[in-house]
Amino acid sequence: MIDKIDYKILDRIVREFRDGLRSNQEIINRLNVYPVPDGDTGTNMALTLESVIAEVDSITDEPTMTTLTKAISHGSLMGARGNSGIIISQILRGMSSVFSTLEEADFKDVASAVEQAALMARKAVLRPVEGTILTVATAAAEAGLSACKSEQADMSSVVSAIMSGAVSALKMTPELLPVLAESGVVDAGGTGLIELFRAFIKCCLNIEPDDIQQILPENVLKVVSKASANPGRSIVNHGVDSVGDLRYEVMFILEAKDEAIDAFKDVWGGIGDSIVVVGAEGLYNCHIHTGDIGAAIEAGIDTGRPSNIRVTDLAEQVEEEHWVRNAENEQEDTEVKPAHAGSSSVTAVVAVATGSGVKRIFHSLGVHSVVSGGQSMNPSTADLLKAVEELDSPAVIILPNNKNIIPVANEVDALTKKAVRVVPTKGIVEGFAALLAYDPETGPGENLISMSKSADGVVAGEVTMAVRDASSAAGQIKEGDWLGISREGIQVVEPDLAICCIELLDRLVTVDHEIVTVIEGEGYSVNATRQLTQWLNENRPQVSAEVHQGGQPLYPYLFSIE
Repeated sequence: MIDKIDYKILDRIVREFRDGLRSNQEIINRLNVYPVPDGDTGTNMALTLESVIAEVDSITDEPTMTTLTKAISHGSLMGARGNSGIIISQILRGMSSVFSTLEEADFKDVASAVEQAALMARKAVLRPVEGTILTVATAAAEAGLSACKSEQADMSSVVSAIMSGAVSALKMTPELLPVLAESGVVDAGGTGLIELFRAFIKCCLNIEPDDIQQILPENVLKVVSKASANPGRSIVNHGVDSVGDLRYEVMFILEAKDEAIDAFKDVWGGIGDSIVVVGAEGLYNCHIHTGDIGAAIEAGIDTGRPSNIRVTDLAEQVEEEHWVRNAENEQEDTEVKPAHAGSSSVTAVVAVATGSGVKRIFHSLGVHSVVSGGQSMNPSTADLLKAVEELDSPAVIILPNNKNIIPVANEVDALTKKAVRVVPTKGIVEGFAALLAYDPETGPGENLISMSKSADGVVAGEVTMAVRDASSAAGQIKEGDWLGISREGIQVVEPDLAICCIELLDRLVTVDHEIVTVIEGEGYSVNATRQLTQWLNENRPQVSAEVHQGGQPLYPYLFSIE
């Protein structure tokens, strides 16, 4: 056991925290509550800590507690992802504010640091909700401060008390938040926070603490185990009680005067929920769930200068990390290379996609380079820039094929001498439609106009499986139901895959349409495909149906209707 924490021990704690989140991110993801495939809490927290470690590793000054805590604070603020990532950022910044002025921290300093972390996390949330990570952080702080009052208090007793208080609060979260009790789980963010206190136990007491699976109640482990039968699917909701309410997550970095932030929070308070604004000295990381993307961003513009804007459609978000990694690790000789890959056109095309069949279709439609990526594992600006620079053409069109990736793609033009334009495609079928208007011998401006118009003209639909009970405008949803989704949201809820597809097509395909492209993904059924094509033949005889193997994860069917 150690008596005091210096910068070397704190460095170890942060790295152990990162490693713990990485090891258990899938379990944390499966403690999420949303009826469509979604699992970002563990991933967002782990990626936030990766940014912290990257910042720590970039320290060039002499390592001290001051330089380390500054790197932790800045790295967590700039790299925070999602609501959970921003709150973890605030917790790390609160702890750093106490440690930054010390060469060594004793057990009283540790208790004070956890207290400050809990206070800053709670202060950052406009409408704090109990039964969340905030409850766990507060309980940990109270337990640590109480342990300090004992005459026998030392590092061991205080750190152990902090851990015990956090675990007890985590197990009680379902009693405070009904949606957790309904799903049979504990709070995902609070579970992630336990990894921080496990890191303190391991580094300060030199003992191996209980693993998350030893800490979680048996009934919760059963639910998690059930969810693991559907890889990449999770169980819980971000606090949205019905599909379609506050369905967009908006995040950005805001440069603004400190005195303007309270008014900014008030504006956001009128248009959304899950609001977290953290930062100081003119730089803030902002997060909101809202139904009005434009108003959320305009509030930032009115207050200061927003940047790194990210928008996620929570009703479409999926956990695709393992799919993307598999795609990135494919052997070179199995990659599908288009015949035009090495040729020089006036304007080339880069598309973002996952799924071997989807990639083949993009190549067949004229795409020169496909960058692996999707909803949860968005490619970086550097990834897209690399793909652009590797092409011989002087101009490049990027098809992001996802709302989250559009802002990242928009940054590429300023980083290269090539002319780069982004057709703001929000899904795979929009990307396919855009390519129908692509002309490789025409300039980027003309292609941008024609391809955007073509993408806007397509009617898109998709089918996926519900991962928990919920309510929606289309009716009550039970875990395992099939969901038919259009741009307007969930349109169909059905226990049978084929019937779900048919009912969705019945709503989307009109007498004015001529072509329905069916893209089969993981989990498709030969029987379902036969039934839906037969239905089209009998009920929409003017329509020609084309079926392709896409291989996309989690969505057994994508529909493109023209």
